[in-house]
Amino acid sequence: MITEPAEKIYSTEYDPLKVEETGELDEKHLQLLKDMGAFGVMNIFTGEAKVQNFFPYPKVLSAEEFSFVEMITEPAEKIYSTEYDPLKVEETGELDEKHLQLLKDMGAFGVMVPPEYGGMGLNNTQYARLGEVTVGFDLGITIFLGAHQSIGYKGLLLYGNKEQKERYLPELASGSKIAAFALTEPSAGSDASGIKSRAVLSEDGKTWTLNGSKIYISNGGIADYFTVFAQTAVRSSSGEMKDKVTAFWVPRTEGVSNGPAMKKMGINASNTTEVFYDNVKVPSENVIGQVGDGFKVAMNILNNGRYGMVCGLSGTMRRAIAMATAHAQNRSQFGNKLASFTGIQEKIAEMSMKHYVTQSMAYMISGLMDNGVKDYHLEAALSKIYASEAAWYVVDETLQIFGGQGYMREMGIEKMLRDVRIFRIFEGTNEILRLFVALTGMQYVGGHLREIQRAMKNPVGNLGMIFNEGTRRIKRSVGLETPDIAQYVHPEFHPEAQQLAKNILTFSSSVEHLLIKYTQGIIHEQMLLNRLSNAAIDIYTSLVVLSRVTRALEKNVLSAEIEKNMAKVICSE
Repeated sequence: MITEPAEKIYSTEYDPLKVEETGELDEKHLQLLKDMGAFGVMNIFTGEAKVQNFFPYPKVLSAEEFSFVEMITEPAEKIYSTEYDPLKVEETGELDEKHLQLLKDMGAFGVMVPPEYGGMGLNNTQYARLGEVTVGFDLGITIFLGAHQSIGYKGLLLYGNKEQKERYLPELASGSKIAAFALTEPSAGSDASGIKSRAVLSEDGKTWTLNGSKIYISNGGIADYFTVFAQTAVRSSSGEMKDKVTAFWVPRTEGVSNGPAMKKMGINASNTTEVFYDNVKVPSENVIGQVGDGFKVAMNILNNGRYGMVCGLSGTMRRAIAMATAHAQNRSQFGNKLASFTGIQEKIAEMSMKHYVTQSMAYMISGLMDNGVKDYHLEAALSKIYASEAAWYVVDETLQIFGGQGYMREMGIEKMLRDVRIFRIFEGTNEILRLFVALTGMQYVGGHLREIQRAMKNPVGNLGMIFNEGTRRIKRSVGLETPDIAQYVHPEFHPEAQQLAKNILTFSSSVEHLLIKYTQGIIHEQMLLNRLSNAAIDIYTSLVVLSRVTRALEKNVLSAEIEKNMAKVICSE
């Protein structure tokens, strides 16, 4: 998936002799490498540490962009902080009309829809800011809105044709119609390839007949439209008929039904149901993307969803830390304020560092997207894993700081804890995403190893490549080929950058060793793959934090000294 377009372009359009003469790549091939993630997380698996995508840290919003987001969020913050009753929503399981209307008035249903289709047209960084500010009030609202736009109709934004966008986006952006994303099935959770739902094309090619069921569908009971994934028969290049997943845009029409709203541990402001499709007729023009490309469509939609979750969880963590800090400053025990105890100070410091990392990841991904980087799937997966686990830690520690008071429902912290738990399961469980990160990175390394194996079959003809590879390995083994990350970071953090570079080399050696030892059997060594993923998370965390703190120090922002202290500890840990 990653290398195929590159191979085509490099085998037909790339001119190595021209590059030899000029000494540089042209913009087209540089962009191709960026799109492939060659300057991102992917290449740390080979030890190259081409980290240009992460430095400098993406620009913050312009004054105009920032003021626009603030103009939207200010009335929402006032209403939600004074009039919104999350406990009432817990009991009823739905938002009342007043708050639905507020969301519509804010334009919250079409945040990233282009203005020509009735949306706000925010860029990804503005969306990150909006999500961070507003979702701290109730994660159930986040799921309701996210299921609608981050994944529900995201397929139309990413892959829809002009007619589909003109017909459906205006009513979706206004909130007059609601969308849902229907992928999960009773027998296919994280294993999307195990989908049993099927769509059969009519003889005249005009209509698909869809049958199947989906489970745990957010907005399932209230949605007017569904992005549905089903198996379809597709003719391969050899002429055989094979099953491939296709994405469909399905209106709530005859044959579409849903079960009752499910009772859940948390996020009760969102509606979750089973959805059933019984001989549903879907016009052929309602295919999203191409027939047979449904898996690619689903994965790219989920990448967007994971990024949105990181933004929202940053907002939840910020609210939890504010509550914990205020309580510690006001609550007295043993004649002293809680905030005076170093044990409490350590808790809040650790919570603040986890929030700093999560927030840094959110704006790093939004910046990559706004800068035109197409392949950020590993960054999104790593960030989702980190943010969901960090948010659980932060909210749990907030409850601990409140003690027995935090355990009581009226404080709202136990609700926050129940709400945040689902994010380690949503849109790919963290266990599956860890395997995805490790195996994707190892596949990238495996391609490099196969090139060397092929070269060894003709050593005379490939002498240059073999010699360069041997030299590189010797240098790496004696520590002479350490990636130069220090050139990108503030001098204050050169020691951390040098340590990170050494860690990347050690990491890549481990990856290569495991591939050689287990070959294709590595897929069954989940414990080892989990450890590789955890190392990748630590490396990515350090890269993102070093990038952000470098910008803070260079710009001399008000928080620079605090950021410096946090970044030192984060990199050390």
